[in-house]
Amino acid sequence: MDYVNITKANCKNCYKCFRNCLLKSIKIKNEQAEMVSKTCIYCGQCLTSCPQGAINYESDLKLVKDAIKSGKKVIASLAPSFMGSFEIFDAGQIVTALKRLGFANIEETAMGAEIVSKLYREYVKKEKKDNIITTCCPSANLLVENYYPSLIEYMIPIVSPMIAHGKTLKKIYGGDSFLVFIGPCISKKIEAKDFQHDTTIDAVLTYEELAAWFEEENIDLKSLKSDDFDRDSYKCGSGFPLTGNIIENIFEEEISPYELISVNGINECREILECIEKGELNSVCIEINICKGGCIGGPGTAKDSNSFYIREKRVKDYVRNKVKISDTRDLYISDEMNLNKLFFNKRIKKDLAGPEEIESILRKMGKYKKEDELNCGSCGYDTCREKAQAVFEGKADQNVCLPYMRNKSESLTNIIFEYSPNLIFVLNDELNVLEFNPSAERVFKVNADYIKGKPISMLIDSSDFAEVIRNKGNKLAKKIVYSGYDVVLLQSVLYLSDQNLLLVIMTDITMEEKQKEELNKVKENAVKAAQNVIDKQMRVAQEIASLLGETTAETKSTLTKLKMIALAEDGDLR
Repeated sequence: MDYVNITKANCKNCYKCFRNCLLKSIKIKNEQAEMVSKTCIYCGQCLTSCPQGAINYESDLKLVKDAIKSGKKVIASLAPSFMGSFEIFDAGQIVTALKRLGFANIEETAMGAEIVSKLYREYVKKEKKDNIITTCCPSANLLVENYYPSLIEYMIPIVSPMIAHGKTLKKIYGGDSFLVFIGPCISKKIEAKDFQHDTTIDAVLTYEELAAWFEEENIDLKSLKSDDFDRDSYKCGSGFPLTGNIIENIFEEEISPYELISVNGINECREILECIEKGELNSVCIEINICKGGCIGGPGTAKDSNSFYIREKRVKDYVRNKVKISDTRDLYISDEMNLNKLFFNKRIKKDLAGPEEIESILRKMGKYKKEDELNCGSCGYDTCREKAQAVFEGKADQNVCLPYMRNKSESLTNIIFEYSPNLIFVLNDELNVLEFNPSAERVFKVNADYIKGKPISMLIDSSDFAEVIRNKGNKLAKKIVYSGYDVVLLQSVLYLSDQNLLLVIMTDITMEEKQKEELNKVKENAVKAAQNVIDKQMRVAQEIASLLGETTAETKSTLTKLKMIALAEDGDLR
């Protein structure tokens, strides 16, 4: 199942998510960003970095609402960072709000954190490991399993506070109760589905989802009266979201045999894990959290919440008033509860490109020599060769390279500008020349270096250009005769509003006009010749008609005379 998805319709192909994914669990395919679930640690960086809101995670909100409507006993396990994420005066106001939504019981996950802290202390006393890695952060656990599996032996094999609390809640309220974890973490959704404890937590909501639900139900947190949690939390567990608090409580008053190091942030976690893997660090107990600032900086925090530092201060103030647990029996830990956790080598073997394949890909990216490999990181990879390897794996598009695309674009633009048969020049709002291409130089018989920075009126009439600047509208396909240059041009003046510049494109139609003139002359001569033929034919016809008329008259006269003679002779005979 894909717990995080990219909506293609909303994705504008800015690749910001890709650049912000430090583990490159987003690939670019056909110019579209896609999730690579197998290598994802669900840190949520892509979610928080996407400006279009195209990346979304699976929501359990409907599942929780349906459980409440169906009459199930729905229990909330509220992560201890809640105090910094919601605008409340008192912690009890969130309890009242959750009860209004239909939750039957509400406890803080800090109770589970107390259990984990107790088990951590027992583990380090019993096991003598060279190094210790805490395992409360599910994204950090995935980081080790996927990318540093050789360090799994140092991971404390104990469940997270969410799972520990869930198991106790099932014991207290019954196995048929519906448990909902609420916190700032995306990866908790994946952890809840882990086969080792997939019946413990029934649904996971982020603070963002909960805030949307409050808004939907018109619940104003500040106006609510306070109610009590079903059990009070304690100082140690409530402080788990604060950086360093987990390892500080492992050894309590004892002198630690390890150097205690708290690390948060993906790159920082990777750096310290690499140091341990290489043997550069030993005898360390490290608390690793993927989110900057620990859980307080989680990606599921409500979008309109306060800044990180205000949230941190509110949590610190809340923890400061807590007391330490005096009797661990209050935690309801049972011998029947399995609170152990197994971690596995999940490293995905990848095919490595050979030197020739890398060089071939680099050439396709416009990098023909070492100097072309700028390693600018604009593509999201630290080096051009890392990018080439990603292209080989099918995780990256070779065209997503800013210097390459810029050079390609500039090269194409220069080719068009330099070799276009059209006259192209650019004017500023004062009608001074900024750019002047070779075709314009040839027609107007001037060097570009000479005319740049000078008014175009030095060469041609500028009234059309002034009109375009004045009206801020284009003037297209106007035929102009420049007799001084013996040319006829079809002129288009484009107003570039964003830059307040004019782009002038002129097409030389001198030859066409001359050919048109010649054609007109041919037509005129043809018409005259035709008329002459017609006139001559008419004259001939008239002359023929005249001759025929005379001949006909003479014939008539002669025949009449013959007729008369014939008639006379007939009379004499009778």
